[in-house]
Amino acid sequence: MVLHAINIGILSLLFFIIGMIKPKWPLFFMEKPTRWHITMISTVFFMIFMTMFAEGQRQKQVLEKHKRQTTESAAAVPAPDPESVPVPVPVEKPKEAVKKK
Repeated sequence: MVLHAINIGILSLLFFIIGMIKPKWPLFFMEKPTRWHITMISTVFFMIFMTMFAEGQRQKQVLEKHKRQTTESAAAVPAPDPESVPVPVPVEKPKEAVKKK
């Protein structure tokens, strides 16, 4: 998300610079664009950029914290040592001889 925010930030900066020089270029669809329109649109783009950037940073911190907690909890629990358990041996009675008829 941070990469997309940086891309929007660069595009909004270019939009602002080009719009301040020649407002008709970025707002070609308007009859009489003014620098005021460019300023307002650039302000909205800047707010979007800052929101996306901050949210991306927050998500990265949450992910790192979660990874750190899982590695700490896995390291804190010792692995159980296998113990030998006596296995009962079944006692079989000798089978009686089968008589044939």
